[in-house]
Amino acid sequence: MIEKTKILDKKQLQQKINRLAWQIYETNYTEKEIVIVGIEKRGVELANRISEVVSSISNIKVVKAKIDLDKDNPYDSEIKCSLSSSDIKQKVVLLVDDVLSSGKTLMYATSEFLSVPLTKLSTVVLVNRNHNRYPIKADFEGMSLSTTLQEHINVVFGKDEGVYLS
Repeated sequence: MIEKTKILDKKQLQQKINRLAWQIYETNYTEKEIVIVGIEKRGVELANRISEVVSSISNIKVVKAKIDLDKDNPYDSEIKCSLSSSDIKQKVVLLVDDVLSSGKTLMYATSEFLSVPLTKLSTVVLVNRNHNRYPIKADFEGMSLSTTLQEHINVVFGKDEGVYLS
């Protein structure tokens, strides 16, 4: 059995989400609308929770969307966004994922927006593991956690909610 170490409990996880939402609001307070795009699965849940907090603390209209891609093999699979290019044109877009490890997932997900003229594109992650192999960074991060390559970070929403290291 793999031993798990709890890094964040449910309350601490919500505090990180609240702080991320406030940082997003503070950076984009002059915007009338922002688009928050979660990367399937846990990135979508994180994006939904951040969206709720941003909506509760500001008058910014928050449009939610999701991106679906094969995280293990993104270069050989289709990237599908729930919004069309015209829906995000000239908007502030925030791309959300739960964990930033090598940067591969964020890099390929970002490619979906490169042919669309945006006002701004930012990346948001709950945990940054600092193992980047791709030239992408998190503009907003809940926490930075230096780990070995053999360790795994698991973000759990729902039952046993929290962030775990195994």
